[in-house]
Amino acid sequence: MSFGQGGPGWGPGDQQTPDWAALADASAARNRRRKWLFIGGGALATAAVVAVVATVIVTAGSKDDGKSANELPSPPALPSNSAQPGPSFSHVAPPPPPNPYDFVASAKKDTAPLSADTLFPGKSLALGSGSYAKGPTDRVTECSSVTQGSLGSILNNNGCRQVIRATFTKDGVAVTVGVAVFDTDGQATKAKQQANGGIASLSGSGVNTFCRGGSVCRSTTNSYGRYAYFTIGGFANGKNVTKDDSAVFTAGNDLAKFTFDQIVARGRNQASAAAARPAG
Repeated sequence: MSFGQGGPGWGPGDQQTPDWAALADASAARNRRRKWLFIGGGALATAAVVAVVATVIVTAGSKDDGKSANELPSPPALPSNSAQPGPSFSHVAPPPPPNPYDFVASAKKDTAPLSADTLFPGKSLALGSGSYAKGPTDRVTECSSVTQGSLGSILNNNGCRQVIRATFTKDGVAVTVGVAVFDTDGQATKAKQQANGGIASLSGSGVNTFCRGGSVCRSTTNSYGRYAYFTIGGFANGKNVTKDDSAVFTAGNDLAKFTFDQIVARGRNQASAAAARPAG
């Protein structure tokens, strides 16, 4: 009996017994075809996924936006200089310090207290040649009243405002210092240049009259700023001075230099005070 092509076959003798071996071979063949179809379909699906991913990557990488790589914007440039402000320096030079001479050259600036005690402080002076005791002092506004010879008229003609005097003694030598005060240094300089005669000696307070009545004494004349200063020195007992009496010359020089130093210090002190004051 036959079922036609493709039907199951029967065993020998055609006793209606199935041919189990043939059936098993057919079943195995079907399973093999099914397996290869599955593997092939999976491979095709994987290839399709890879193709899609590759297409996306290629598309993204080759998107044409009309610009080449060289035309793409560069990263923003960082500032070359720090944003913090650097130190600043003033190009304006500070004003020069006040000149001490200016403060003793004119009455407009020379405003510090002025008296015999400010020019000749204390009761004695320790100078290069020894210690001098301070005797009498005075201050007059009639300049010619404390002069000898023609010095009085010279002082008045040049605008003398006052004369301050002090007498010092040492070992029998007496010296009077007289400081004539003017408004300007020009007036004081002219008075020094024109000087004739001399300052009158100042006695009292234990100092006898000296360098009066025609006795020979030694005198000096000088000026600094608006001050002209004079000395008259001799022996307290009235003895005439000779060129060999070095003690009289030394005493006059010491006291003249001390007076000069005091006037210089006066200018320096006023200049320092002016420099310390706030501007404005």
